[in-house]
Amino acid sequence: MEETEAKFYVRDLKRIESRLRQWEARLIQPRLLERNIRFDLPDNRLRSEGRVLRLRQDTAARLTYKGKSANHQGVLKRTEIEFVAEDFEKARQFLEALGYRRLFYYEKYRTTYGLTQPSEVFEASEGSVHVMLDELPYGTFVEIEGETVESIQAAAEKLALKWECAIPTSYHVLFDRLCRKYPALDAADLSFAALQGMTITAEDLSVCPSDD
Repeated sequence: MEETEAKFYVRDLKRIESRLRQWEARLIQPRLLERNIRFDLPDNRLRSEGRVLRLRQDTAARLTYKGKSANHQGVLKRTEIEFVAEDFEKARQFLEALGYRRLFYYEKYRTTYGLTQPSEVFEASEGSVHVMLDELPYGTFVEIEGETVESIQAAAEKLALKWECAIPTSYHVLFDRLCRKYPALDAADLSFAALQGMTITAEDLSVCPSDD
């Protein structure tokens, strides 16, 4: 399947969630901690080619492959293949036995809402969108996934998110930027414990707040 999404850095995630509740958006997944491990070959071939192999633990263990992304009008599109693994630890051991190594670990809290279109809120759009409210150790973000670029743009507009502030890159790349500014950070560990006590700004991540 194809993943089509846009990402935004926001200062006030609760305000975004209040708007979604006001519009009676469907709560698909309440706030949940996700643990993610990205894997790569010893020569970092996947990352150099813009591809992702990820093992995630949320409500289940999930193994995901993502192809190289392409930017279409501020929306990232890429091939995504995902399935549920029976056991997170066994899946990790399986990948390591095949020669993959842990490249990057990251945590985030995610809350997911769904909006069906067309609706009173998105009269001009088609299809449906998922709105993910993400809390990472270095900031809060909104990800919007939809069937079309137009549906994602419509959702962003109604949420009062500045389209010009859409972030055409991954959470991993944002952490790389932060690590260049703070070399003492472990570039392979984006956990809440690792960044505890740090005050991180939009400028540190080289992004602009989309809800100002």
